[in-house]
Amino acid sequence: MATIQCRDVRFENIAGVIFDKDGTLANGSDYWLNLGRKRARLVDAVVPGVGEPLSMAFGIDGDRMDPMGLLAVGSRRENEIAAAAYIAETGRGWLASLEMARQAFAEADAMLQGSPAPLFPGCGAVIKSLAAAGLKLGILSADTTVRVRDFARFHQLDSDIQLLMGVDGGVIGKPDPSLFLAACESLGVAPGVTLMVGDSPADMQMANNAGAAGCIGIRWGVSGGGDVPGAGVTIASLDEMKIIS
Repeated sequence: MATIQCRDVRFENIAGVIFDKDGTLANGSDYWLNLGRKRARLVDAVVPGVGEPLSMAFGIDGDRMDPMGLLAVGSRRENEIAAAAYIAETGRGWLASLEMARQAFAEADAMLQGSPAPLFPGCGAVIKSLAAAGLKLGILSADTTVRVRDFARFHQLDSDIQLLMGVDGGVIGKPDPSLFLAACESLGVAPGVTLMVGDSPADMQMANNAGAAGCIGIRWGVSGGGDVPGAGVTIASLDEMKIIS
């Protein structure tokens, strides 16, 4: 058990910490922005007129991506269903629409294959310090489990993080508390002694509803204001998490 201090908030008797990936550990805003644009363009190439409203549904506004939008928060499955709904609105059948969305997403993935997104500065050192203190650590992301594992392996985090969990296939996604409960069970820690660290209200709602010990929001580089709704405290960099005992 450890006590973790974030600014003026203290979390006591903590046994585990679960991190979101994108926007929390991974500085992947450029990647997701490009991916969302390519998905929308590929769908539009087959179903003209769908691309622009689909981009808006993803949360893309010019060169900015809404950190609380569908692309940033939703699972791949949820994004596929949203794209298929826009396709189906043109009069196509649902199964055909879903298959068209899946094909467009697969093509976009292939076009953007490469190294995982970079870590935000200092994340690796903080994770090592938490692991050295005996805390159980996990990543719980709306991304796929394969991509979570690739990310952790690429940045050499897999030796310190015991749980690498994404959202695959089914309809359950954030903020469903069952995801957090399943992550805690896999780590072997109770929700009541586990912290959630994330950049979206969905992360906070998921963990709060699961009975987490506390929620730490993160808005990289935002030193004042911009609190993540539902967080007990919002920090501007991960190194604001201090182990004090």
